[in-house]
Amino acid sequence: MALAASTSNQVNELPVSYADVAAAAERLAGVAHRTPVMTSRTVNDRTGCEVFFKCENLQRMGAFKFRGAYNALSQLAPEEKQRGVLTYSSGNHAQAIALSGKLLDIPTTIVMPADAPQVKQDATRGYGAKVVLYDRAEAVREQVAQQIAQERGAVVIPPYNHPHVIAGQGTAAKELIEEVGELDYLLVCCGGGGLLSGCAIAAHTLSPSCRVIGVEPAAGDDATRSFHTKTLQTVQNPNTIADGARTPALGSLTFPLVLHYVHDMVAVPDDALLRTLFFLWERMKLVIEPTGALAATALLEGYLPQVTGRVGVLISGGNVDLRQIGALMAEILPADR
Repeated sequence: MALAASTSNQVNELPVSYADVAAAAERLAGVAHRTPVMTSRTVNDRTGCEVFFKCENLQRMGAFKFRGAYNALSQLAPEEKQRGVLTYSSGNHAQAIALSGKLLDIPTTIVMPADAPQVKQDATRGYGAKVVLYDRAEAVREQVAQQIAQERGAVVIPPYNHPHVIAGQGTAAKELIEEVGELDYLLVCCGGGGLLSGCAIAAHTLSPSCRVIGVEPAAGDDATRSFHTKTLQTVQNPNTIADGARTPALGSLTFPLVLHYVHDMVAVPDDALLRTLFFLWERMKLVIEPTGALAATALLEGYLPQVTGRVGVLISGGNVDLRQIGALMAEILPADR
């Protein structure tokens, strides 16, 4: 597997360190859930590995995103909190910012695509945020957000390309390794790279021999192409059921972190993702959204035949729209199920 080379000077220039992750863990203590780690003998027999699932689908608001959002908002200056926060998100970061704003008494506005799962739109509004919808086919969310932020004077907290967000996401891997011990591999889903880079930083310090692998949907494989070419690649509105990974590219902060700390990247197709989603629902009783099953798919569907030993798998979220996923499941299940 490829391993990006780096120099000590590059390490010093990286935007987030393990010290930032450790500090984020202190801010989140007693606020974020310390989510459970689940195991399955069936999964172990099927993969030949000892697998540990970190269940961020059981995090507050249903995804790991709460970690980064709360860590970022809690560090705003009083004047910034008064002006309010604005972000753009397909759903989970939206909910995370909305809930964090509610807990910290900070007004929040969220720019969301009009086709975002209704369950995520409803939850975001339920946490008290103002939601502004846009058409993904006709507008760029970052531009929509920047225009609104300028009009309202709000502070923009992006979904992944922010040092405090990255550090907060890394606390998921920190907790996992502290609970189960050192790992041989850590598999993490990837959209914009916030969770992947943060977790890779934590693994590098707490389990130095652990090899970190990022997993994204095949239709949105920009991070995989970026990793292997060492040149930032993009994708435009990828057509994938993994709506949390429809990001256009890695960020200016996450890209160098991924190159430095991550050992490999793979992409998995939607049909394999659906099979894994159903398997985890049926056999492990875990309610998981499609994006949340990316890392597990790479392992269970044989996209990582070299992986052995003790394997950590990040289940990133559980905010699934059952009305949409039911129709998709019907397409892959035999008629007699």
